[in-house]
Amino acid sequence: MTQVRQGELRERMTILGDVNAASFIPWIRRHADKLGLSQDFFHTDTDRIELEVAGPVQLIDMLEMGCSLGPIDVWVDEIQRRIVDPADTP
Repeated sequence: MTQVRQGELRERMTILGDVNAASFIPWIRRHADKLGLSQDFFHTDTDRIELEVAGPVQLIDMLEMGCSLGPIDVWVDEIQRRIVDPADTP
């Protein structure tokens, strides 16, 4: 993950539901790229996707909203977010 700049956050986002990771991950990548957010995926399966995103909080909010609406073949039940403390990462 890239260095977080002033005014930006790094957050762990957990997306729960019927998330069909095979199609949703490229969708999330495209939208995060459009918003200028860096992203690293840590876990992907049919009911959970975990990733870290970094960027301005307003743009992370926009990504969350997009993911909650998602593509037609995905049903998101819940999105959990927490700020990642830089001291927690090696």
